[in-house]
Amino acid sequence: MLVLTRKVNQSIIIDGHIEIQITKIDGDIVKMGIEAPRSVTIHRKEVFDNIHQSNREAASNYRIGSTNSLLVSLNKKESANKNNS
Repeated sequence: MLVLTRKVNQSIIIDGHIEIQITKIDGDIVKMGIEAPRSVTIHRKEVFDNIHQSNREAASNYRIGSTNSLLVSLNKKESANKNNS
């Protein structure tokens, strides 16, 4: 981990196109402004962790058996449509 010291109104640049500026320091609270292209997603770490946890839970609930049944059903319908043509 890179640790930097910055003062209010000082910035760091990441990858040449993301700027993080310290806008205010009040005790142990630091406010930052972030300028980045719209294609860059930015989340607070706790939000990012919650998103990934939700995705892991959803993936663990994913049942392969039901997907296989769906594929078999779709293949049968496709074959029936070809036979009727």
